Amino acid sequence: MFFIANDKWFCCGDVVFVFPARKQEIIKVTEQLIESINNGDFEAYAKICDPGLTSFEPEALGNLVEGHDFHRFYFDNALSKGNKPVHTILLNPHVHLIAEHAACIAYIRLSQYMDAGGMPHTMQSEETRVWHRRDGKWQNIHFHRSGSPSVPSQ
Repeated sequence: MFFIANDKWFCCGDVVFVFPARKQEIIKVTEQLIESINNGDFEAYAKICDPGLTSFEPEALGNLVEGHDFHRFYFDNALSKGNKPVHTILLNPHVHLIAEHAACIAYIRLSQYMDAGGMPHTMQSEETRVWHRRDGKWQNIHFHRSGSPSVPSQ
């Protein structure tokens, strides 16, 4: 049996053990991504997402979407300035550490918002995101969302 280690992981034979801090990194960057969506901040979103980001999501009607253009439309027209605040909670995040530079997170996303008439609403979606670390920063390279769309109905 042999060990190879650094400050974030160690190997014992063919098994890689990753310290819990790595899982917290993935949860934190996922929260930052959701916050960029809630704030309508496309620049922050684009920095966190790979330019070749792929996704399956309700807005794409079952089609695989690639790149940022599809999402930019929603930032420019529905998520931009002037919309009411959205509060999001990630429930039961489960992180799979695939390798030193790859991870996957699955969670329930609850988003609370007020409609145009002042009534509170909650939307739920089920999301899975795949993350890859390049040049020291995590980037979302793929996601799958089921359930409610990202944009609250007015």
